[in-house]
Amino acid sequence: MKDVFDVIIVGGGVVGCGIARELSRFRLNIIVLEQFNDVSAGTSKANSGIVHAGFDAEPGSLKAKYNIEGAAMFPRLAKELDFPYRQNGAMVLCFDVGDLPRLKRLLEKGMKNGVEGLRIIDGDEARKIEPHISRRVLAALYAPTSGIVSPYEMNIAYAENAYANGVRFEFDSRVTFISRSENLFSVSTDDGRSFVGRTVVNCAGVFADEINNMICGKKLEIIARRGEYSLLDKECGFLTDTTLFQLPTDMGKGILVAPTTHGNILVGPTAHDTRDKWNVDTTEECQNELFVKGSMSVPALDRQYVIKQYCGLRAHSVANDFEIGWSDVENFYNVAGIESPGLSAAPAVALKVASDLAARLNARKNESFAGERKGIFRYAAATEEERRKKAEENPLYGKIVCRCESVTEGEIVDSIVRPLGAVDPDGVKRRTRAGMGRCQSDFCFSRVAEILSEKLGIPAEKLRFNANAKAVAEHARRMKKDGEDKS
Repeated sequence: MKDVFDVIIVGGGVVGCGIARELSRFRLNIIVLEQFNDVSAGTSKANSGIVHAGFDAEPGSLKAKYNIEGAAMFPRLAKELDFPYRQNGAMVLCFDVGDLPRLKRLLEKGMKNGVEGLRIIDGDEARKIEPHISRRVLAALYAPTSGIVSPYEMNIAYAENAYANGVRFEFDSRVTFISRSENLFSVSTDDGRSFVGRTVVNCAGVFADEINNMICGKKLEIIARRGEYSLLDKECGFLTDTTLFQLPTDMGKGILVAPTTHGNILVGPTAHDTRDKWNVDTTEECQNELFVKGSMSVPALDRQYVIKQYCGLRAHSVANDFEIGWSDVENFYNVAGIESPGLSAAPAVALKVASDLAARLNARKNESFAGERKGIFRYAAATEEERRKKAEENPLYGKIVCRCESVTEGEIVDSIVRPLGAVDPDGVKRRTRAGMGRCQSDFCFSRVAEILSEKLGIPAEKLRFNANAKAVAEHARRMKKDGEDKS
């Protein structure tokens, strides 16, 4: 007889894994189904990594509510789960006197939302904070509570802690069909398996409408909003320590220039809607747009320092707000349309959903819940004494594999053998930063592949390069078949 899960979570992004972690505080049988071979393989790995202060969301909206609540949780959560986060502040730059009323409206929205410390400053004060911003800046909205986070490391931390508290994860498990009979759901996946559960939580990102529409009478529509980025070398880290926004538009918060938690400079994102939910290619047109608009904020931006270009997809709901709550099918719960400020809101959303599910299931507390998680030792951030001690304990921590980011073989091995460990080079990269530096894996890739092969018992030539390789190939196969069927 099949296991009956109390909760089936569809989607292993930061929201899905956050919900899994919060639900593991209760004595429940929980499973996460993820279509890729790792967590944080979709939107959660390709976004701005900003913990928004909360001044842009419309007052009274779910975005505003959970942004404010979620952002306040980051300092404690980052310590508990050991992921990179810091409060660096943000400025919304104003270049034209005619835009000052818009800046003031942002201030008013932020104050209504309860953002602390928000104020408008003149251009000279803005340049005292960040000397490299444009001389054209007349004024700025300053938000000292804004922060930055490593989104994929946060996602992984959530997942590892959920797993340690008993949550089951199934990867390469794309949901293809959902039915309900006798108060139980049957959730089928593309590999022919099915999972039975009392409740289903839909956290499928840009695919959340497809999951909802498999079973619910009230249909959802999610539009994939493409956002391209350029990542600059750490040599450009001096350009700004504050997140720099331009005035937002209907399509989003505009092109930002921001530091990352690891010292790079990020420029982006663009915002272009697409019906193709697999289209994450970068384009010359959008990359040009990034630097034309980004240079308005920081004229010294230089494309010769770009080390990585990438594209992420945001799950934009036509309702223009988060869609969180029980659907019209009993015990089916939607967490959809989680676009910006979704990352900032994720901790609060996870608490809300876990509370609703626990109440519905009359769940009892898990007395053995362990809320802390220790991340991978970071050679690059360690003192010389810490490095020496670690290498004495395990000589692999004295062998540098990734020179750009100073990542040791010990860290790479840990990233593979730890619970929910990496199964491809991209997974190692997200956990250790091996391959994220200036050479973008040119030096270390072959050794990383060798270590993966050794630890996983898979020939190196059969390793996937990244988490969504199988899913993308399957999507291409389906598209080809659909074209043949129509011809």
